[in-house]
Amino acid sequence: MDNVLSIILQRLALGLLTLLIVSVVIFTAVNLLPGDFAESILGQGATPEAVKSIREDLGLDQGPVTRYLSWLSGMLTGDLGTSFAQLMFQTNMGGAGDVTVVDQIAPRLSNTLFLAGVTAMIAVPIAVTLGVLAALYRNTVFDRAANVMTLSSISSPEFFMAYILILVLAVLNPILPSLSNIYDGMSFSERLEKTLLPALTLTLVVTAHMMRMTRAAIINLLASPYIEMARLKGMSPMRVIVKHALPNALAPIINVIALNLAYLVTGVVVVEVVFVYPGIGQLFVDSVKIRDIPVVQACCLIFAAAYILLNLTADVLSILSNPRLRHPK
Repeated sequence: MDNVLSIILQRLALGLLTLLIVSVVIFTAVNLLPGDFAESILGQGATPEAVKSIREDLGLDQGPVTRYLSWLSGMLTGDLGTSFAQLMFQTNMGGAGDVTVVDQIAPRLSNTLFLAGVTAMIAVPIAVTLGVLAALYRNTVFDRAANVMTLSSISSPEFFMAYILILVLAVLNPILPSLSNIYDGMSFSERLEKTLLPALTLTLVVTAHMMRMTRAAIINLLASPYIEMARLKGMSPMRVIVKHALPNALAPIINVIALNLAYLVTGVVVVEVVFVYPGIGQLFVDSVKIRDIPVVQACCLIFAAAYILLNLTADVLSILSNPRLRHPK
């Protein structure tokens, strides 16, 4: 148990170090984006004096190291800063109070997590079931058909799959809405209905990875001596796979599921833009357009943290599910 705890602590420390390095990369990359927020807000009639005044008000006149350390210290205390766009809007309208980045991101992140959760609930059972059946009936018509369908879906761009689903399920057969108009106060059933089409798009994208990994992991174990012994005892092929092969194939399956869950949180940008889904991906794209640096940095940091956290979770679950990793000696 002490060995497992030390491995987990090492993974956590490595994750924190990775996140710190990623924060430097994010800050550098975002500040290298072409264009200037002050000039973007003021338009073509911007004067140097007005641009300088806005940059001073927003702290953009400070050096990059000072701004990074200020952002990092705020991030450690949960303060991601104030949205430049909302600050200028409040100033122009004569309003009081700043709109923080957390205020903007919180509802959007909640929507993205809801979309990712719905997708995971659909994709994971389908992928694992297809992987088990493909391993059980490998080299049959079912196996070949499953591989062709999943490879076709994963080889197609996300926006292409999204538009195909919109055409089939929203235009030719108006079953689901083509736009995801999510707002506060919606009932769960209504929210689920408007989220289903983008969730189906993401399902088609991530199912292939999980299905093929499940199939490969189980087929790799079917040649093991204990599987042969189970067969000699007269167990049915399905029982052999479910009771003996699948539990021992959990480590690689957990890894690929965690990686795809990370993709569902970090890779939803294109899908959210296509369906105008009010998630963090849509907010990220809108903020890049207007050079709202604090929001862009916060979105990138959340994407990186989600990816690192889910990778750490996959590592820990793999260690706990595999006795050889828990007791390396």
